[in-house]
Amino acid sequence: MADSPAPNGNGGAPQGEAPTINALAQYAKDLSFENPNAPRSLQPQEGQGPQINIQVNVNAQQLSATDFEVELTLEGDAKINNDVLFAFDLKYAGIFRMLNIPQDQLHPAVMIECPRLLFPFARQIVAEAVRNGGFPPLYIDPIDFVGLYRQKAFEAQGAQGAGPLAS
Repeated sequence: MADSPAPNGNGGAPQGEAPTINALAQYAKDLSFENPNAPRSLQPQEGQGPQINIQVNVNAQQLSATDFEVELTLEGDAKINNDVLFAFDLKYAGIFRMLNIPQDQLHPAVMIECPRLLFPFARQIVAEAVRNGGFPPLYIDPIDFVGLYRQKAFEAQGAQGAGPLAS
């Protein structure tokens, strides 16, 4: 009995077989910041604050049986009365090793957990780029990656149903 591995205490797999996600590397693939109306845009603005728009996207590419590149894209801009104060586009990626994750849970792990790990670093890069552009830092609110994943899955199901045979 002493030779068999003990469960982890939660009724799960032995420790050597526990599901793990390892971040092997993370990096900015592309960063763009535009301040198209400077120096006028840096002057104090009267009235309401800027309208800020942010889009988020996640893409993944399998590199090997266990390794995935996950890319988190954050795009946004700030406008006052349709005048652009600033715009940014960041593609921040990481290489993740997925070990002992059941096949049916692999896609959600890659598309939810990996961007969740990348987000704080991408958020900081955007905040610093905006600050370096002459504006107060933009701290993006936390993102619900589970909700984003569900939304993308729902859209994919809708696209499959809207093929050439759909009425």
